[in-house]
Amino acid sequence: MDLAAGPEPGINHITFALGEEQRELVAVARRFAQERLRPAADAMQREMSEHGIGAWRVPDGLLADAAAAGLLTYAIPEASGGGGLDAVTSAMLMEELTAGDPGLASLFGSAQLFAGGLLAAGDAMDDAVRDRWLEQLCAPEGAYAAIAFSEPHAGSDLANISTRAERDGDGWRISGEKTWITGAMPGTTALLVFARTGGPGAGGISAFVVPGDADGVSYTKLDLMGLRTSYTGQVFLDGVHVDGDAIVGGVDAGFLVAMRFFAGSRPQVAASALGIARAAFEHAVAYANEREAFGRPIMDRQGVSFLLADMGMRIEAARALVWRACDAADRGEDVGLVGSYAKAFASDVAMQVTTDAVQVLGGAGLSADHPVERWMRDAKVLQIVEGTNQVQRMIAGRYYAQGVVAVP
Repeated sequence: MDLAAGPEPGINHITFALGEEQRELVAVARRFAQERLRPAADAMQREMSEHGIGAWRVPDGLLADAAAAGLLTYAIPEASGGGGLDAVTSAMLMEELTAGDPGLASLFGSAQLFAGGLLAAGDAMDDAVRDRWLEQLCAPEGAYAAIAFSEPHAGSDLANISTRAERDGDGWRISGEKTWITGAMPGTTALLVFARTGGPGAGGISAFVVPGDADGVSYTKLDLMGLRTSYTGQVFLDGVHVDGDAIVGGVDAGFLVAMRFFAGSRPQVAASALGIARAAFEHAVAYANEREAFGRPIMDRQGVSFLLADMGMRIEAARALVWRACDAADRGEDVGLVGSYAKAFASDVAMQVTTDAVQVLGGAGLSADHPVERWMRDAKVLQIVEGTNQVQRMIAGRYYAQGVVAVP
């Protein structure tokens, strides 16, 4: 998409014309999502339905194939082996992958989220240490990673975490429990763990890189209502030792790292919501054109076609807002307000669209024979992760309290 500067400083003008490279990248992601992710997800869902959550397993070779296609590390800097794509194009690819399957897209995106955490530290992290981890994530066979914020009693309230890191010679020793962590699984390359190094509140938190197989780290998979093809787990840290250079952003600077991370990640979560909404919308349109009632396709009924029209309009509006937030991130602007707008609006749209898609399908929409009921459950997750949508509205209110009522 061509992003050209507007006539005045600080005024953005976005022309919605995709560049040739963007079209090619989107086509690759769409083909992989439809031909590989969706069939794999269907098979995984059947296995878990028949044998329980213990049957979860990503099909052999799928991660490596995604890596070979450049779909695991496209947002990681080129110097570290990634694709170096801008936020707008990254959002396009995330939408495509999520339209294939939200759970696998989430899991396969875990390495890039981890990378985003390291990059959020900026100059406050040793370049050699950061590059070493980023290069591991860009391994040809692919890699999983995780960011460990949430705890049983501290979800959106990051400042209330209780996991503790104590000085241990030249390094640190970390103890605590994290939960609802995507990619927290045996075989993950690394975790970015947020732990308390000082007093209570936001000012006493630091971030640490913890090798996924470090002594004292263990995992348990959670059984959630949505994103079931992903691996969302609990992480237990029992006196885990890390070296002094494992700290990211400096002692007691973890909260700042987290806020910078969220500024970049929330628009991408919003793009994931777009993918879910679009998949459900497309399925509902196809069904409405094929399903007949009272001698005519149900698409001919105003009650159905109007419902679908509202779904389509909401998706287009959400996409414009997501791209606007990503464009702001690419320009180095403050993304706090528009990023929260995008995350909350797009995930609310995904919830509404998937619910309406179930309605269009009627009784069939309640059946596992159609994926819309699954996408509805997936959409619900995105209203909660990366800060609940109520928290996003709180963030907006804080901007308003400072007199900021419009995105620059």
